[in-house]
Amino acid sequence: MANYGNLPAPSPEQGLNRYLQEIRKFPLLEPEEEYMLAKAWVDHEDSEAAHKMVTSHLRLAAKIAMGYRGYGLPQAEVISEANVGLMQAVKRFDPDKGFRLATYAMWWIRASIQEYILRSWSLVKMGTTSAQKKLFFNLRKAKSKIGALEDGDLRPENVKQIANDLNVTEREVIEMNRRMSGGDASLNATVGSADGDSTAQWQDWLEDEDANQAESYAETEELDTRRQMLIDAMDALNDREKDILMERRLRDDPMTLEDLSGRYDVSRERIRQIEVRAFEKLQDRMRVLAQEKGMKIPDTAE
Repeated sequence: MANYGNLPAPSPEQGLNRYLQEIRKFPLLEPEEEYMLAKAWVDHEDSEAAHKMVTSHLRLAAKIAMGYRGYGLPQAEVISEANVGLMQAVKRFDPDKGFRLATYAMWWIRASIQEYILRSWSLVKMGTTSAQKKLFFNLRKAKSKIGALEDGDLRPENVKQIANDLNVTEREVIEMNRRMSGGDASLNATVGSADGDSTAQWQDWLEDEDANQAESYAETEELDTRRQMLIDAMDALNDREKDILMERRLRDDPMTLEDLSGRYDVSRERIRQIEVRAFEKLQDRMRVLAQEKGMKIPDTAE
């Protein structure tokens, strides 16, 4: 990773409003200036140029991060993860492909945020499929759309409608809603005990089912390896394929085929074909990288 210099960092102590005021001080880049800075980074690894590209897009990262409120996570941390994705985008941005950095960076920013959310929630231990991830990031919106805003289990008719709308099973809707309604309870929360000890905490009732630190470390290392593999596999796609795949499968509010057909001036069916082909190319590349590392990739990409 490049040395981007000192960047403003959001923190609870600083306050979100102050951070947003700070990043507004950085000017937006004109296309010509952005191109020259990107070439300076690509050709000469000019860290000052990279720093200017990052700071000029901090507002974009913050704006996208604000769209992920409601998952019970500190907003400052979500913005920090968005900035990590932005820095990855700057590092890999190719100005000669014809896209603006903002278009390219949106995928990296969203991917970084969504990965952080999934890591932070207990859902990450489920071995989530792509359909479950889609359900996770769209359930609140689907419930709001049909007016099912109360806590607790959904009514059967609401479960059926959401399952149909999001193309998942009714059981997945029920289980996901229960997980998201409950959130992740603090291990330090007080809970009543059988002997009347009201100071007992949840962690006192938990059995350590996996005390093997080596295995835990190996799992974390494998997750990081798979993340890097996904990043490397994206290089197999051209910019249009990356953009369509991002908009259709990685956004919390996916674009429609019709909207994308207007963006690229092609038919909706052509957009669908590009999306399917891009996903297949991504899977194929992931399998090749996995074989090189002696890992296994499931038939259905996570």
